[in-house]
Amino acid sequence: MRILVAVEPADFRCGIDGLAAGCRKQLSSDPLCGAVFCFRSRRGTGVKLLCYHGQGFWLCHKRLSSGRFRFWPKGNGTGASTLLAHELQVLLCGGDPTGTQAAPVWRRVDGPAPI
Repeated sequence: MRILVAVEPADFRCGIDGLAAGCRKQLSSDPLCGAVFCFRSRRGTGVKLLCYHGQGFWLCHKRLSSGRFRFWPKGNGTGASTLLAHELQVLLCGGDPTGTQAAPVWRRVDGPAPI
């Protein structure tokens, strides 16, 4: 699954249509591509996830009752950063996704060459 994180804060007054426009403008990506898009509020107390699954959009909102999301990915000049699924889980729990010590991403290993 592809997860794109907006490095700059988003305006949380806008709903699905506003965040979809942010996907196009800020992240240079099509919101209909099936990726998960992650946005943070200006104050850092909330996160919204936007995803299109074929019939419509899912919009998830998490607002912390106390504290802020202290760790947020830095941009690579494009306004977006990518995360793996386990890194997103750590980020949503208020942790630092760069500090995860998970196993490397699975890659298909081809068998030995035929003789």
